[in-house]
Amino acid sequence: MSQEELTSESVERASGMPTFGLGTWENEDPEACAESVRTALDMGYRHIDTAQAYGNEDSVGDGIEQADLDREEFFLATKVWTENLAHDDVIDSTHESLDKLGVDSVDLLYIHWPQNTYEPEETLPAFEELVDEGLIDHIGVSNFEPEHLDEAREILDEPIFANQVEMNPLLPQEELREYCDEHDIELVAYSPLARGKVFDVDEISEVAEKHDASEAQVSLAWLREKGVTVIPKATSEEHIRDNWESLHLDLDDEDVETIDGIDTVERQVDPDDSPW
Repeated sequence: MSQEELTSESVERASGMPTFGLGTWENEDPEACAESVRTALDMGYRHIDTAQAYGNEDSVGDGIEQADLDREEFFLATKVWTENLAHDDVIDSTHESLDKLGVDSVDLLYIHWPQNTYEPEETLPAFEELVDEGLIDHIGVSNFEPEHLDEAREILDEPIFANQVEMNPLLPQEELREYCDEHDIELVAYSPLARGKVFDVDEISEVAEKHDASEAQVSLAWLREKGVTVIPKATSEEHIRDNWESLHLDLDDEDVETIDGIDTVERQVDPDDSPW
């Protein structure tokens, strides 16, 4: 498949969500952020992920506008920050997010962390109201462990569409993958390159050399083999393209076994008040 043939239609989809997207965490420079979003969408990406806490929803919106795609042509997700999870704050802050993004609705709205003002009985009904109003299509959660998912599923009438968590070859998340598979919840991997640590893992470098690929491409292909959606952050056209071209890479069983055999387990995102 040539680069020209590698389009959104060739990206596997899970429940309507493109399984390859652009993450924008720490993409804080307004012009650089907008340009990275435009570049990705022009290249063929059809999934853009942002958050209130990233401080770049307006820049993401600028990039979307510059790409000049119809709204239905791409999947857009954002997250409600932990300070805004009281019922009315969920509603108000989501309206603000939509204004910044320059859209009438988002495909997926996440609870960013089950922390701070998160009260399941107050927060979750607000998300359902947003679905009823047509402002969001799907309810997502982020950084939820199985016990948080159990609690949320008991309260919600709407299904939980996705759980976004750190996942990469150094944090394979077997328990969460099994849980999400069992309950039809999409798993979305942030920090899929372990914040650059995958470049220093011998097993990944071995597979990369075998396929004449980058360690980033190998890690993203491994996650794809696990049925996980990936949203690697990238700002330069070179890195945006390198990640995108991971879709050309097919790992064999031996490659997957090699990466599965990595004996290092290491979180890159582990705040003191984390829910695990």
